[in-house]
Amino acid sequence: MSNRISPFSPLDISSPSPVQPRTFDDSAKAVDALTELYDRNTAFLIASFTELAKGAPITARYRAFYPQVSIETTSFGHVDSRLSYGHVTAPGVYTATITRPQLFRHYLKEQLTLLMRSHNVPVVVSESSTPIPLHFAFGEGAHVEASAAAFEDIPLRDLFDTPDLNTTDDEIANGEYIPPPGEPSPLAPFTAQRIDYSLARLSHYTATSAAHFQNFVLFTNYQFYIDEFCKWARDLMASGGDGYTEFVEPGNIVTKAGSSRPEGDVTSPRLPQMPAYHLKKKGHAGITMINIGVGPSNAKTITDHVAVLRPHAWLMLGHCAGLRNSQRLGDYVLAHAYMREDHVLDDDLPVWVPIPALAEVQVALEAAVAEITGFEGFELKRIMRTGTVGTIDNRNWELRDQAGPVKRLSQARAVALDMESATIAANGFRFRVPYGTLLCVSDKPLHGELKLPGMATAFYRTQVNQHLQIGIRAIQKLAEMPPEKLHSRKLRSFFETAFQ
Repeated sequence: MSNRISPFSPLDISSPSPVQPRTFDDSAKAVDALTELYDRNTAFLIASFTELAKGAPITARYRAFYPQVSIETTSFGHVDSRLSYGHVTAPGVYTATITRPQLFRHYLKEQLTLLMRSHNVPVVVSESSTPIPLHFAFGEGAHVEASAAAFEDIPLRDLFDTPDLNTTDDEIANGEYIPPPGEPSPLAPFTAQRIDYSLARLSHYTATSAAHFQNFVLFTNYQFYIDEFCKWARDLMASGGDGYTEFVEPGNIVTKAGSSRPEGDVTSPRLPQMPAYHLKKKGHAGITMINIGVGPSNAKTITDHVAVLRPHAWLMLGHCAGLRNSQRLGDYVLAHAYMREDHVLDDDLPVWVPIPALAEVQVALEAAVAEITGFEGFELKRIMRTGTVGTIDNRNWELRDQAGPVKRLSQARAVALDMESATIAANGFRFRVPYGTLLCVSDKPLHGELKLPGMATAFYRTQVNQHLQIGIRAIQKLAEMPPEKLHSRKLRSFFETAFQ
């Protein structure tokens, strides 16, 4: 093609004009500056790609950078350390690359306000040295129309930056990142590219936009719970919402408070791998519920991605195998410890790391069980047991020699076994997201009590709604707590980032 150059010819870099760093002592103005810079740079990449796709000559390699926010403190002076976030522990320069600042506006304003208040220093907004990958510049839901012939002569990666998996990792969150000499320390647990990667995955796995996700999340491994949640949410919308504003289903189908029907096109898409449903409230204070399916791999996958939204809490509601003869089908198990044989997090969080129960979450769950069931105090023990929950990666462990697993379960004082709970709790611990587990005993394989088809139907009909209402009530109790109480200091490592 006459207007193309050889793929082996060196290309100059074309970028938006440089922006000088700007200092702010107002968090809202700082976020406005981050948004302006991000919008300008992503618009440059999109416009450049669009022109090339239309056949414009290739004259350069196109690059734009994420914005970043920084602080510098020179004092070892003590700050209000009652909070688990909002401050740094030593003098130095601290930096975070920022993506989608409009999506994270409330979060960023809160974090920057706390930092400036804690250290009495301004924040600096500037361009980082991290390129924005073209794929992420388009954002969620973008449908890119481009002729394949437009890029026949030269690979797209020669013209634009693409996602770099070498730097899209969890080193900061895992406590493994050590800044090179002279480099700033991280302000946030995730880099901009890591966040963009997860935002794209969330949209793919759940078929809903990241903007709909709420700060309180329920995970389940059964569609029965989702069906009950949808029925409850639709009834709530039809009756006015009771403080909730919208109900969003996969495909971003929205039913507004006061309406009994979704607005616009209500053609439901084919359900994704892990469909998400969002009962929204102002300030993202509502409830997101996700059917994660079965297994620890799914549990890790979805929590890896939800974590970048920095939720205030997530809970697991599901079924389990009861391991004690004294338990009955339909009894509840409140996990206060986890036996981890899921293996999917072994490289990120070794099994010797204890996963503590969080008092705030435990109290909310127990109080919710009492409130919904009507049992209190010592009588609550009739239907609920607190103890160790084992999570295993082999659904058919009963078909092998049981001596090993049963011995380990007994030594761990386990009262229940499932395939997701310890994974979700461990990733909550790893990502500093308060976590909890309330399971319902659906069978007792060690005692020959397996559900027959008719029994299973009756069990689901009678127990799922009550279990779901307990989970919702627990979430509501957690949402009533101030964030500084809910986010526990026990989840902080020695060298913690300032952003929650």
